[in-house]
Amino acid sequence: MTHRLALIGAGRIGRVHAAAIADNPRAHLALVADVSAAAAAEVAEKFAGTCGTVAEALGEGIDAVLICSSTATHSELIERACAAGKPIFCEKPLDLDLARARQCAARVARSGVPLLMGFNRRFDPHFASLKSQMDRGAVGRVEMVQITSRDPAPPSAAYIRTSGGLFRDMAIHDFDMARWLLGEEPVEVYANGSALVDPVFGECGDIDSAFITLRTAGGRLCAISNSRRAVYGYDQRIEVHGSGGMITAANPREDLVQVSDAGGTRLAKLEHFFLERYAAAYRRELGHFLDILDGRASPLAGVEDGVRALQLAEAAQASLAESRMVRIA
Repeated sequence: MTHRLALIGAGRIGRVHAAAIADNPRAHLALVADVSAAAAAEVAEKFAGTCGTVAEALGEGIDAVLICSSTATHSELIERACAAGKPIFCEKPLDLDLARARQCAARVARSGVPLLMGFNRRFDPHFASLKSQMDRGAVGRVEMVQITSRDPAPPSAAYIRTSGGLFRDMAIHDFDMARWLLGEEPVEVYANGSALVDPVFGECGDIDSAFITLRTAGGRLCAISNSRRAVYGYDQRIEVHGSGGMITAANPREDLVQVSDAGGTRLAKLEHFFLERYAAAYRRELGHFLDILDGRASPLAGVEDGVRALQLAEAAQASLAESRMVRIA
């Protein structure tokens, strides 16, 4: 069965999902809606869809909706999709405000409409393999997790001002991965950070470098390292230490060629950014969403996961602002 999908949001991430839809024979990009008619038209033309309004995206002839618009619109669009009875894929974060996110999650729960949160890293083949081996007991009881997540270059000042800050915009992926890998909910958060990369972050009331530690009720620990700049490429690594050993997921490179000569050994560069590093993850994520529509799967990352990750982001923000450890009820 081919599912007719509507895409709301024709920006950078919307285009990523449009490409994934075009590559999957089980899906058809039926409609593209965006506040910019030109952006919607460009994506629709490139991927053989049509332009339309949000109302049309939630109307007859559409099987499900992908919400890839600006974060400030997510909760409202989710609630409108619930009212229309449309299954939902929504990019992270669920909202920039935790209370509003909880309100939205309650609406989703009452509607019974399936919702998949866009935590694409759960679908990365490398991280998925790591998690599978953990679940099979490869390292025994999990004790410590280390997550490194560093962007190759900082975003624009305009983006920074509306992003919600490093914790809600960037580290939110790492909070989700931490919960997924620890197997227990963190109850304590401590965060420290600085504007070391570019003073514009400080001028915008944000940071560009952070260390975050999480502790679960059972004592399991997670350390997260974030930076908005890594001159050597997109740095995405995970290490899990347990009672029976350690398992790591290293950075993929542009190719597997290794050159050794009198000057030493050289490897290819790291993949440049998320578009390259997580290309397979986005395709697998869409496949999972289609399985949900077919009734063959339940969301691997649901609306409650969106709430929990945002809760950790807000706790980290409070910890940074108040220079203290924050407990989560």
